[in-house]
Amino acid sequence: MNVTIYDVAREANVSMATVSRVVNGNPNVKPATRKKVTDAIERLGYRPNAVARGLASKKTTTVGVIIPDISSIFFAELARGIEDIATMYNYNIILSNSDQNKDKEVHLINTMLGKQVDGLVFMGGNITDEHIQEFKSAPVPVALAATIDETNSIPSVNINYEEAAYEATKLMLSHDNQRVAFVSGPEDTVINTQKMDGYRRALEEAGVEAVDELVVTGDYSYDSGIEAFEQLNELANPPRAIFVSSDEMALGVIHGAQDRGLKVPEDIEVFGFDNTRLATMVRPKLSTVVQPMYDIGAVAMRLLTKYMNKEQVEEQNVILPHRIIERDSTKSE
Repeated sequence: MNVTIYDVAREANVSMATVSRVVNGNPNVKPATRKKVTDAIERLGYRPNAVARGLASKKTTTVGVIIPDISSIFFAELARGIEDIATMYNYNIILSNSDQNKDKEVHLINTMLGKQVDGLVFMGGNITDEHIQEFKSAPVPVALAATIDETNSIPSVNINYEEAAYEATKLMLSHDNQRVAFVSGPEDTVINTQKMDGYRRALEEAGVEAVDELVVTGDYSYDSGIEAFEQLNELANPPRAIFVSSDEMALGVIHGAQDRGLKVPEDIEVFGFDNTRLATMVRPKLSTVVQPMYDIGAVAMRLLTKYMNKEQVEEQNVILPHRIIERDSTKSE
């Protein structure tokens, strides 16, 4: 049988109100009485009922986190940042995978709200009007992590994706590459569009024509990186520099090139995006955009705690700094 607060009160010979004060950390309990209660709790193995406490306080100290795929190293690092800050502020998280499917995302949002979470951290691809409506009608705060809401009406944490892609492409162009290809992510996301804009801005600034055949769409997976390389390599004039919008796809590009007998970076340069741990696991080590995934998750969770605790928020839409790191998959100047 479950041990109840009534059992603890009877064992310690105190009132249930006193047990409740001890469990909730109320300082207005005499040390001797507190010890009687804690000893009784230990003897009986009592565990406070989080649901009952939540009903009483109207808070569950639980945050819902919705991400596309926990098996992705990118989203795993984001989730770790969220979890660490949640723990620091005494929140538990409920983590769900959405597979970046809109219907599933909306379903999970409502499921989380039904579990009486105190707030939501959401990571996804394309934020639609339906998403915005769900977020705005939610009775609890919502924060977006590595996800862009074009209306800027939902609190969010990101980097400047357009500028990052511009800097990466500009670097590859500076190595005397006139045909720099771009392996993009899914076409319908705002982040991917911004990366595309940065890529094209660098080409235009360098006086290089943007060629449609040099842009290939992937799905951020390793296999799609291999497929993207094969598609580009079959061109009559294949590119010898490829900017890839995720590290995992970039590994696929590198291995696809090596399988064809090409040397990286001597025969073909490859530049990634994210700076996940994969970037230093591949050989040659991957040059990439450093996107601070852990920090994005951590800052998004801290932003959410401010809204949940009604603290002052100076900046609703946070842009964190990125940087470019050159390793061995690109030529040194």
